[in-house]
Amino acid sequence: MTTRHTVAPKGQGGRGAYRTIGEAIRAASPGDLVVIAPGTWTENLVLDRAVVLTAEHGRGSVVIAAPPGEAPAVTVDGPDCALHNITVWGSDAGLPAVSVSPGAGLVLEECSVEGGRVQVKGPEDEEGGTTAVVLRRCRLEGARLAGLHLAGGVRARLEDTAVTGVDGTGVVLSGTASLDAVRLRLERTTGSGMRLRGRSRLRLTDSVLAGSGRAGLLLEDSTEAMAGESRIETPGAAGVHLTGSARAELTDCRIRGAAASGLVVQETARLSASGCSVADAGANGLLVTGSAEAELADCRIDRSTFSAVHLAGTAVGRLADCRVRGGSEHGVHATGEARIELTDCGITDVAMTGVSVLERAVATLTGCRVAGTAAGIGIGSPAGSTVADTTVTGTKEIGVQVAKGAAVSLAGIRISGAGAAGLVVDEGAEATVTGGRVEDCAGSGAVVWTGARPEVTGLHIDRPGKNGVFLAEGAGGTFTSLDVTRAGFPALHVAKAADPVFRHCRIRDCAEALGTDEGAEPVLEDCTADGTPLIFGTPAAAPANGKPGAAPSSPSAAKAAGDSGEPEEENLEDLLGELHELVGLDRVKQDVGSLVKLMQTVRRREEAGLPAPPLSRHLVFAGNPGTGKTTVARLYGRLLKALGLLRRGHLIEVDRTALVGEYVGHTGPKTTAAFNRALGGVLFIDEAYSLAPAFAGNDFGTEAVATLVKLMEDHRDDVVVIAAGYPGDMHRFIGSNPGLASRFGRTLVFEDYEPGELVSIVEFQAGQHRYELTPTARTELFSLFEAMPRGEGFGNGRSARQIFQEMTERQAQRVAELAAPTAEQLISLEAHDLPHPAAR
Repeated sequence: MTTRHTVAPKGQGGRGAYRTIGEAIRAASPGDLVVIAPGTWTENLVLDRAVVLTAEHGRGSVVIAAPPGEAPAVTVDGPDCALHNITVWGSDAGLPAVSVSPGAGLVLEECSVEGGRVQVKGPEDEEGGTTAVVLRRCRLEGARLAGLHLAGGVRARLEDTAVTGVDGTGVVLSGTASLDAVRLRLERTTGSGMRLRGRSRLRLTDSVLAGSGRAGLLLEDSTEAMAGESRIETPGAAGVHLTGSARAELTDCRIRGAAASGLVVQETARLSASGCSVADAGANGLLVTGSAEAELADCRIDRSTFSAVHLAGTAVGRLADCRVRGGSEHGVHATGEARIELTDCGITDVAMTGVSVLERAVATLTGCRVAGTAAGIGIGSPAGSTVADTTVTGTKEIGVQVAKGAAVSLAGIRISGAGAAGLVVDEGAEATVTGGRVEDCAGSGAVVWTGARPEVTGLHIDRPGKNGVFLAEGAGGTFTSLDVTRAGFPALHVAKAADPVFRHCRIRDCAEALGTDEGAEPVLEDCTADGTPLIFGTPAAAPANGKPGAAPSSPSAAKAAGDSGEPEEENLEDLLGELHELVGLDRVKQDVGSLVKLMQTVRRREEAGLPAPPLSRHLVFAGNPGTGKTTVARLYGRLLKALGLLRRGHLIEVDRTALVGEYVGHTGPKTTAAFNRALGGVLFIDEAYSLAPAFAGNDFGTEAVATLVKLMEDHRDDVVVIAAGYPGDMHRFIGSNPGLASRFGRTLVFEDYEPGELVSIVEFQAGQHRYELTPTARTELFSLFEAMPRGEGFGNGRSARQIFQEMTERQAQRVAELAAPTAEQLISLEAHDLPHPAAR
């Protein structure tokens, strides 16, 4: 039978009431109830038998406070103890406020523990039994080191409990502790939200871990965790971090705003995730290193700052039906000897390559979709990757690139709308292509470089902007049952010493069927051009059906590869004329003209055998967005090529994301790779000041700058570097490294456009697209530009081009309402078409 013991101050509680809680406990028998009157009771309590302490008037009315300098306030040595509706105050935030001894048991219900942790110790060996603890609807706040620490053989359950404001880790599990947490809310910890060590186990359901100073959930050693329907928000490091041989299974979890990577799996750890999402990670969405493994199904990774998925070492990643969207670097990046398997996955709108495979990594893609990326798929590993039934659409650059020495098998792949070549097989690469289509690429459908000899069967190439297949000098390979239709350049271009074999190939509706350079050695077996046999060596004259046969050579050969051939020779005077046709930029034009004259003199002195004066060709372009910096940089490279001071004169445009790595040792190779692409031309670094942030700390940008300085010295005669950005920030960039000031000796200032110049830009755009501005529209457009705020969102020439686009859209809607518009109405842009017409 349960006996009730009352604790109340003197004069209260009636006859028989105890004056201290300790007295009541000592008088109680196992199973008794101790009812406590409201007030603050400063005591060290020891529960050495099964008793229940409860507040007479409900939660918040009773406080048990440890005496100053003493801890804990409550020590539990007995089984089946309980506290209901009681607040416990610790005397030192770094010490336990509630301590549960090995083999004891405690239930905290509707309780608060403040200014100290709840510490639960279990037996160190399994024969010692367990310690059992349950917290229901409790709040743990204001502890230091840990809010709740479970150590050894502990079995604990948390229900509807909050752990907050901890100067350290929110919940720590060590030894063989086991925790089942339901609707836990853990927030504002300076350390990790939850940390598991030893062989501890966690089951987390419908919970929130928010605002931790370090990892949201950290698993070490041989720990295991299962988390379902939970959120990890804005952790100060990784969202979920596994090391050692830890195991974690995540289901329907959301990880958002991690300062580092969303999911990190290291050493020999294993992660399984289903139906989860990772968004806005400060580094990778998923990082797998060492020999760890990660398996994701039906997951999303959005807007990662580094590559969305990164694998290194001998790590293994398996992603099925997953989506990667947005991000500043690659969608999937595999290095070392890692293996990545992607099945029915989608990768869209990442700033760099959709899937990048380097070193000796291996990728297997099946049924995937890559869209809206800079490059689609880049294979740089010789270990042998496989891509099957995969679609690459709308890339800004190459669709699929097989880098120098790499190896890949492509089956049933579709490449559509690439901004350059569709498929590129680099020098010495091994590629097997079976079936598939390449459509609507701006460059050539397929490019094969020197020494590459792909095996291509059943590939369809339709509407390439340049050649269907371009083979560089010394290239080869076998092309069987190849179809090329509607190519803008010769369907097949074969350079000097290239010896490809074409069998059963069909050319239809192309500008030319075959273009060859002198010394080309193509073999044509049973090939046709619009139904007529295609034979190498046939004169270029058209056959009886009016369609061209095989042309011996094509003047377009130098540009056939789309974006990789040597530029045509250009006339210096024509280029200077092109410069002076640009709207505005009078000061810049004068500066560039002076530089050209100086370099002409340098060139003539060199040709005369005289020593050249010291000259730095590297420039700083200081100006606001849209002032023509990139346009002038491109012209500058072409001018230097025309002067014979650069081999190619091409422009490679990069920014911080193309130069700065995502981990130690990554920045140097990344910067070097970008620099090497610019050799013979111009490296244009947009927003260069971002490499030297005002508060750099350990920022990798300083390493990128140091690497650039060395490369500029090593290749000072074969490259020009132009650093561009806001005028006020470029001084900081130049001052960030002593070597920059000596190499960037000249700054060109790009001033904002005046209203009349912006009107001229719109008129130029209109003329290119066969529109005309009415006099009234021109006048009101000037007024619009004159009144336009010149704040952060103002884009100079870009703003002018945007307004022109809006005008054409409004004009189209207006003209569509006319029953039979005249030719003049179709081309006229009127004041009504302005996006924000000036008051009339």
